[in-house]
Amino acid sequence: MSGAGCGYPSDLADEQWVLVEPLLPQARVGPKGGRRERHLRRRIVDAIFYVVRTGCSWRQLPRDFTPWPTVYWVGHVAARRRHR
Repeated sequence: MSGAGCGYPSDLADEQWVLVEPLLPQARVGPKGGRRERHLRRRIVDAIFYVVRTGCSWRQLPRDFTPWPTVYWVGHVAARRRHR
């Protein structure tokens, strides 16, 4: 597995990431947008899949993932957009 993952079974393979990445909203950067992203989007998605696959709580994410509040917030926003 190349990609950005740390080797968890729930990490996306490169072929899967190519399919998922276009589904994510574009980052808002630039003069009228937000600040530069601190965490790789792929690691955030990998962390969401880790929680879904293992059933752990957000706070139990291993430390080599993006911090749990960021992962939780991104997952929450994505779920809200999906159910509009």
